[in-house]
Formats: sequence, structure tokens, C-alpha cells
Amino acid sequence: MILLNKFKFLLGLSGLAPLIALAQPAFPPVSPDVEQAVARVAKHAPVVKALEAIKAISVPMFEEQVRINEIPAPPFKEQARAAYYLKKIKEAGLADAAIDKEGNVIGVRRGNGTGPKLVVSAHLDTVFPEGTDVKVREKDGRYYAPGIGDDAAGLATLLTVLQHLNQSGVRTVGDIVFVGTVGEEELGDLRGMKALFRDHKDIDGFISLDGVGLGRIVNAATGSQRFLASFKGPGGHSFAAFGLPSAIHAMGRAVAKIGDLVPPANPKTTFTVGTVRGGTSVNAISGDATIGIDVRSNSQEELVKFVEKVMAAIHEAVADENNRWKSKAQITVDIKQVGDRPAGSTPRDARIVQAARAALTAVGAGTRSMEASSTDSNLPISLGVPAITLSSSGQAGGSHSLGEWYAPINNTLGAQNMLLLSLALAGVEGVTEPVLEKRAPRP
Repeated sequence: MILLNKFKFLLGLSGLAPLIALAQPAFPPVSPDVEQAVARVAKHAPVVKALEAIKAISVPMFEEQVRINEIPAPPFKEQARAAYYLKKIKEAGLADAAIDKEGNVIGVRRGNGTGPKLVVSAHLDTVFPEGTDVKVREKDGRYYAPGIGDDAAGLATLLTVLQHLNQSGVRTVGDIVFVGTVGEEELGDLRGMKALFRDHKDIDGFISLDGVGLGRIVNAATGSQRFLASFKGPGGHSFAAFGLPSAIHAMGRAVAKIGDLVPPANPKTTFTVGTVRGGTSVNAISGDATIGIDVRSNSQEELVKFVEKVMAAIHEAVADENNRWKSKAQITVDIKQVGDRPAGSTPRDARIVQAARAALTAVGAGTRSMEASSTDSNLPISLGVPAITLSSSGQAGGSHSLGEWYAPINNTLGAQNMLLLSLALAGVEGVTEPVLEKRAPRP
């Protein structure tokens, strides 16, 4: 299944090589108490042993990543992968684990009952439709398969953290909840996250593992709203019924008007008409047409404003088409929202961000960037829950394409980082208090 000899050769060349330090942008300072908490956890003998043990399992960790990836998990059909992941979580020592009504895999590693509740997660679903070949194939040291980096790498990393955390015997102050989420990709619309935070009002902090590129901290949520606009009309023969308004013509006018809109550059706001369909024949006046629209922004306020402009453009297009022909038969449009991911941000100086930066420094990676993206963290950020998204380690490219690839170079660093960060945030009995603050439950 995997060319282990070639993998070991790659590790021998670069597995112990330090990561190349990139130019560091200006970040807020990390508080001394946060740095000290991470340092104390990193020096705790059982943690040192766990970190060393993780470093030694590069090959089996990657093998698990491959096994996970080769279980198809297209949008809304994550059940097989969820069942496997639940089995592995239970084998790792979390008897208190189950699949919730939405399909999320949830396992709780309980602390002593006095600390915060931290959720660490990776998403089960892929962006690729049912029937996509997800078999992993190696070529020149790269392993190709849709989803191999996004997010099979995150799921394998999370499982590794759990296994070594339980083997270490370290007892935490707060609870650490391990979650494999559904509905992160495509039109899943964060349904797994919405269910998680609907059913659990006492979550104090959240970390998502998504994609590959250790040192990237996503502390801001790029919001998005998605719509299907369906145009309806009388339809008819292109010659005999000429003079009737056309659904496709109305759609074309709408696409042109939307295309002429100018979004703000800062905060970054974008739009696209991503899909078009309709009509029945080349020689027919179209009676139906539909467009799919995606609008994104790093600002919730600007997102709402720009969506209003898009809606106005659509209605103007319908009016223009009807006025063009002045027929008693009219074009109508029905607009259905099919996606809503809220925008927002966790402050750059929030304690969860500081702890993430301190942990990255402790494992030798450092912070390369702090940025905005659309991830599972959008939902908790919108609720005011401290949340960030981190990436797994290794090298990868071609995300969301059939040519997606992953190279397991330094692939255990992400798991080392997540173990250290999780313990610092939750607190370790007799070593340090939690960096994450316990909050009042949400109403």
C-alpha cells in the first residue's frame, strides 16, 4: 500500500532537518505567564517522553493517514469514515466516545472537573463527490490522492495526539474533547459545528486542524453566503413564441450585473457566479435557469452589505428582461440561501493564540503567519468562543484538486505541537494551571 523503503529514505534525508525560518511579520508579544505555562508542560517528564515517542512513529502515523484517506467521505456521506474513526478513538482509550445525531465523532478525555473544556477537531468529509478514486499512489516521494492533506492529515494527527496523551498518563485540569466533524466542505455549511455548539453550551475553547503547513495560525474567519437563484418563465418555441421573456436571458443579465459590482478591497470581499444551468433545447425560449453564487468577506458587515447588492442586481435583471419584451407572461426569480458561514475574528493577542505561538516555538516551528480563512472555526468565533485553526505538518499541494499530494517530511511535528498546546490550554495537574479560561455557559 505504501512504499515504506522510499518513505524511510525521505525521512533519512530530511526528517530531522530543522524547518527553514521564514521572515517573521510583527505579532503581538506573548505574555510571560503563557510562555512559562507552555515551558513547564514541555519540561514535564511524561510529556517529554510522549513527545519523543511521537517523533519515533513517522511511518505508522502516515500509514494511518492513508487508511483514513482511502475510506471515502464525500459531502453528506461521511458515515463509513466516522465509524472507523470512532473505533480508533475507542481503541486509543476513550470509552466515552460516540457519533452524535449530526454524524460528528465525539470523544471526551476528562480532566479533574475544575478546568475549562477544550475541543480539538479535524473534519471527516472531503470536498470530492461520491465515486472519486481516493486510493493513495506514490510518485517521486509524493503521495497522491484527493483529500490526503485536507483533511486526512489532520485526522491522523489528532488520533496520534490522543494515543500518546493516554499512554503518557498525564492528568489534565480541564477536559479535552476530540472531535471528527462533518459538513466542513462544500455545501455542508458547517452543519457538524452548528450541531456541536448547539448541543454543548459549555465549550471554552476550540482548535481545528485543517490542511498542511505548520506555523500557520488562522485566527480570523472569512465568512461566506451562498445562494441558488432560480429563474422561471413561460418557455416556448424559439420562432413561433418569439417575444416571450427568457429565463436564460434574465439569468445572463443577472450574471453581467453581478460581474460589474465592485467589492471593497479591505476588508477583502469577493464574489463569484460559480454554476449556471438551464434550458431544454437550442431552439427553445428557456423556461428555467439557475445560477449558484458565492460571496465572501473577512467582515460580517461588509458581507451583508455586498449580498444586498447582489440581490438587487438579480431583481434588476429580471425587471429588465420583463421590460424588454413587455409580455403578459413574466419571468420570476426564487432565491434560496444554501450556505451561511459567519465572519469574525479571535483577537491576535487572545490567550489561545499566544499559547499556539508559544507551542510552535517550543517544537522548533515558529509562527509563519496569522491570517483569515473559512474553516470549522468560523462558527465558534461567531459565538465569541476563543477559536483558531492550525495546520498539520508535512508538505502538500493541490488541495481541493484530483492531483492533491502529500509528502510525509517532518510529519510528526504537528502532533507534537498539538499535544503540547492542548495540555497547556487545559492545564496539567501539579504542573500548571490552564492557559484557557473557563467561561460561563452560553445561553
